Order: sequence, then structure tokens, then C-alpha cells
Amino acid sequence: MEHNEYNVKIEAFEGPLDLLLHLINRLEIDIYDIPVAEITEQYLFYIHAMKELKLDIASEYLVMAATLLAIKSKMLLPKHEDESEEVFGFEDEEDPRDELVGRLIEYKKFKEAAIEFKSLEKDRGLMYSKPPSDLSEYTKETLVEKTDMNVSIYDMLAAFQKLMRRKKLQKPLATRVTRQEIPIEKRMVEIIEQLGTGERKRFQDLFPVHDRSHIVVTFLAVLELMKRQEIIVEQEQNFAEIFVTSQKGAGKVGNH
Repeated sequence: MEHNEYNVKIEAFEGPLDLLLHLINRLEIDIYDIPVAEITEQYLFYIHAMKELKLDIASEYLVMAATLLAIKSKMLLPKHEDESEEVFGFEDEEDPRDELVGRLIEYKKFKEAAIEFKSLEKDRGLMYSKPPSDLSEYTKETLVEKTDMNVSIYDMLAAFQKLMRRKKLQKPLATRVTRQEIPIEKRMVEIIEQLGTGERKRFQDLFPVHDRSHIVVTFLAVLELMKRQEIIVEQEQNFAEIFVTSQKGAGKVGNH
């Protein structure tokens, strides 16, 4: 039986360095002393979640995974002290993490600079001379930006992976019974109806069916609703419960 792949463009994915910085901040790790074993395990955790969702993983993510595994292997190798090195004044072997740390620091600088420039651009955009305008249509967008700014795509992936583990889903056995695939647009409408008008639900409560395909479609539908700003996603702190709320008048999903 053929399985359809669902392709949803998620703008929050900015590359493997962005994912590593997210993990470093989330786990409160010193960027100059990265525990390679732990960060590699967490990185592969997210890669596995992407594969579960059948997302098109860019080759750069896989290259970084291989890089982390190579660094991890070098860190496990025993260090040999050679007296001749001391005699001739040779320096100790370089830390295999140095190159990666340098790339992360450089990326972090550019990312912070981009955020600063974006803020300046936003402030500059407010400086103009014209009669007052009706800005009520932008209220919804501003509200979403302030409310769900602490919930990233990586938080959603972590929640999805925990959900899959909790349900202990197994790969379906071979069967001749055909199953009708659920369109993402249809599932989006169902989620909006399920949330009602302003009702706050736990993220895991949106997945009542113990079926892998249904769960994947539901998760992608939630991501698409987030992208369209049809729902508000909140998380009070790291690793806390994620809650989902429908935006006011968000039922007209099909009009986009």
C-alpha cells in the first residue's frame, strides 16, 4: 500500500547550527565546553522525530549528525603522552570540538545581529507621517507573536516524540485492507472545531486516535495552523505542558 508523504514548509527550520544552539540554550550548556555525548543524543532525537514525520531532511542536518558522531568518537579515544613532544616543545593535541564551537559562536553572532536589525527595521517602519489608520486588523497578529514566542518548532518536535513514545505505537503489520488517508486541510478544520471558541486544550488531547498516520497528519495540521496564525500555542517553561487555543473567528480555515 502506498503511503502519501505530507510536505509542510516550516520557516522555523534555519539549519543544523540553529538546532544545536536551541539545544545548548534549552539544556543550559556552556557553549565553550559542550558535552558531545549528550548534545549528540539530543540532536539525533530531533532528527528521528523529523523522519517519523516524513519531513524532507536537508543533507546539512545529516552532515552535522555525522560531524557530531565523529567528534564523539575522537573524544572517546585515549590520550597518549609522548615525552618527545615535551622535549621539542610540541603543543597538546587540539580539542576536536574547537571547530564546531567556533562555527556556533560565529552563527550566534550573525543570528543576534539579524534579530537586532529586524528590530531596528520594525522601529524604523513605524516612523512615517500620515493620517491615523485603522490598525485593528493587526491586533490578531500582534497577539500571536507575543503569546507563542516561547514555543518553537523544536519544542513541538519534542512534544511529538514524547507523544509517540507514550502511545507506544508499533509499525502496522502487512494488510490488504485499504485505508483512506486524511487530508491535512480536513484535519485542520476538525482541530479548529475541536478547540471551539477560545477553549484551551492540552496538546496531547488533540491525538485521541492510536494510529500512526492519523497522529502524523494531526501534528502537521497543528504546525500549519500555527503558521497561518489560526491557533495560539503556549508553554509556560521548558519541558512544561503545551496548550493550544483557537484564535477568535479562526474557523474559516479553507479561505486561505
